[in-house]
Order: sequence, then C-alpha cells, then structure tokens
Amino acid sequence: MSELQKTSVFGGAAIILVALALLTTPQRAAPDAFFDVGETFFAEFTDPETATTLEVVEFDEDTAAAATFEVTNRDGLWTIPSHHEYPADGAERLANTAAGVIAITKDDFRSDNVTDHESFGVIDPLDESVSTLRGRGQRVTFKGASEQVLADLIIGNPVEGRPGFRFVRVPDQNRVYAAQTDIGLSTQFSDWIETNLLGVQRDEVKRVELNEYQIDERSGGVRRGGQFTVDWVEQDTWTANDIPDGMEVDYVQMNLLVGGLMGLRIDGVRPKPEGLTGNLRQAFEARTITNADLQTMQSRGFYPTQSGEMLSNEGELLVRTDEGVLYTLRFGEILFGSGNAIAIGDDTSDDEETGTGENRYVLITAEFDPDALPEPEQPGNRDFENKAEPQWTDADRANKSAADLHARWERRTEDGRQRAEELSTRFASWYYVVSAGSYGRVHKTRDELLKEIEAEEPAEPAV
Repeated sequence: MSELQKTSVFGGAAIILVALALLTTPQRAAPDAFFDVGETFFAEFTDPETATTLEVVEFDEDTAAAATFEVTNRDGLWTIPSHHEYPADGAERLANTAAGVIAITKDDFRSDNVTDHESFGVIDPLDESVSTLRGRGQRVTFKGASEQVLADLIIGNPVEGRPGFRFVRVPDQNRVYAAQTDIGLSTQFSDWIETNLLGVQRDEVKRVELNEYQIDERSGGVRRGGQFTVDWVEQDTWTANDIPDGMEVDYVQMNLLVGGLMGLRIDGVRPKPEGLTGNLRQAFEARTITNADLQTMQSRGFYPTQSGEMLSNEGELLVRTDEGVLYTLRFGEILFGSGNAIAIGDDTSDDEETGTGENRYVLITAEFDPDALPEPEQPGNRDFENKAEPQWTDADRANKSAADLHARWERRTEDGRQRAEELSTRFASWYYVVSAGSYGRVHKTRDELLKEIEAEEPAEPAV
C-alpha cells in the first residue's frame, strides 16, 4: 500500500471516529438554543400557598416499578393518599417545597436530544414506552384547586463538577437543563406526619403501668403475669408497687422510657376494619366484626374478646399524664420487609423471607381517667358571693378558697376529657408500625425498671 493510500485510510478512519463521537456524546447546543436560559420553569406559579397537592413518583430499578408518594389537602384536612389517607402534618413542609420549585431556573441548557435522557437521568418514571430501567428521574408535580397542574418537573442526576445542580426536564419536552435545586424534597412517610405521636411531654407523665401477660396462640388462653405500677414522686424519684426487698425504681431507666414515649417513631400505618374502630363489645353484639377481620387482627398479634377487651401477644404499657389522659399501647407481632412493605403494606409485608423483623405492630388507645384528678371538696356555702370582701368571715375565706380550687379542678377535668377525646379519635382507625428501636425503648419488663439499692457511703469522721 502506497503512502498516499495509507494516508487516505487513516484519514477516513479519523472522520468515522469523530462522527461516532458526535453521535454518542451528549450534545451541547448551538448558541441559538440558549434562548430561555435564566427563565423560571413555571412563570405562572408564583405563590406556594396555592399548592394543595404534591405528588412524587420515583422508579425502583430493583423492582422495575414506579412508587408514588402524595400529600394533599381536602376540605382543610391534610392527608397522605398514597398511605391510606393518613393525616399529614404537611402544610408548612409542602409550602416550603413548593417555594423551592418556584425558585428553580433554567441555569444552563444542555440538550434537546432524546438519546441523552438516559445519561442525564431524566427519563419519565411513568413512561411505559421506554424499555430501559436505568436513567429514570424523580417526577415532582404540584397541583392547585380543581387539580390544576401548577408545576411538573423531572429531576435527574447530579451535574458533575457543579455541587447543588441537577439535570432537569419538563415532561413531554425534550429539552434538558442544568439547574440549581434546593427544594428539601422528602418522600419519607415519617417526615410528613406528627412526630410526637402521643403528644406527651416529659414532665406530664405521672404513672406508668406494665400489664404483663402471655397468650397461647393455639388455645387462646391467657397467662397473667401481674401488673407493675410506677408513680412519679419528684424529679428523678419514682415509686412502685410490689418492689422486692433491696430493690428500687431505676430513675435513669424511667427517664429513658419516657423519652421513648416522646420519640415514638411511626414507620407505617394500616387502616383498621370499620368494626374495630369503636367499642368492641358493641361491634360483637352488632356482628359488624367478620371472621376475616378477626383473622387479620390475630395475624398482627391482637385478640379482641367478646367482653370488649383487646389483648396483644406482647403485653401492654399504660401511661397516665397529669391531665388525666390514659394511653394504652398494645404490642403485637413482628413485621418483616422494608420500604413500602413497612410504610403502607404489600403482599410481602408478613413474609418472613423478605427481610429481618425490624418493626412491630402497635395499637394505641386513649381515654380519660378521673382517678388522676380527684375531686376536691366543694365549699360549704357561697355566702361570700353576696358580701364585699372586707365583710368576709374566716369561714367565707375558706369557702372562697374551696370554690376556686373546685373551679380549677373542673377546668382541668374538662380539658383532660377533651384531650383524651381528640387523641382517641386520632388513634381509632389505625394499626401503627414502629421501628425496632422505638419498640425496644418503650417495651420494658419490671426487672429492667428496677435496680439494687446502692449502699450509702459512710460519712467521714469529724475532725
């Protein structure tokens, strides 16, 4: 082959390689393609308060399925439709997320070539016409009144070398941009709900009671282990019934238990059958509880009785506050799985093969306990009401003090009843799923709450 022929061959090969590179490399556009750089994505969406629904769709490459998370406001009530319409604490978080989306601008135009979408990670997770499982982004949609779409965006991969930037695309459009995004978006169920589920504060807990028993799941028999009641006395001091000689309540463990109640973490929820949301005895009498309902309850570790009791295979914890609110936490079966299998339940939720048992079913009820607020004596008479204060006798002053004390008791009692009713309504419709960590912090035995009395060190002799 002559030198001229060699040169021609190498030159042709170089041209082919350049052409292939141009075809396979994500293309930066010509200058006239940058006409909208710097603009916002949704010019008419300016007020985050108008957003009433957030929908986030993510694609799981391992399961080849899209998962939807949704928060919405219906008739003034925030709920999570994707999680059985569970009540959400979502107004502020949704407004902040919406404000973040409003602020996103088209910082840099990158491509309008469909073949680049996979490498940028902006393939629509809902697009069934695309066979590839890779390169699918996170689709974020905001809606306002009457389901009007305010913003709809696919957020893709991080932009290399530009911290805080991601590739972004509007669905049904080919153009891809690099945009700085700081929207604080979360699809974690626990981030959208009331974090202090019980609504208790440390100094409000005045009594804790362990109701220990075991259920023979085959025979249905119950073996009672007794009740262990611990009462608050003062800071770092608790007393209890039936304490063995040489033992005392371990205030450190009690503080940890109360902290566990305050931080009880909810990882998932399941709706209870309608017949099980109210009075159990009435439900049995009205025959609104089906055999299927009972089987579901028992599979989760709960055993309703015709007398109106609800038993659980891991016992109960009763907690009473200074308001007179009495919480009962009933601990059920272990729940296996992860992800949505825990958060909302699916066909693998109770399959032991799907994962380790890191979660636990819990039923919670609340009621008012009048014993927590004993009624003080009423005044012997109210003659003081018809006298000027300088004319009061000692008896009038005593009756005035008694009347004031009784009035405070009436207010506290009414407040406690209302609080218990609110909480009872909150808990009535749900099984809760708590993490293993939360379960371990609140599920205690009496031995774990006791310690040996420490011998006092002898006083040093006087000099």
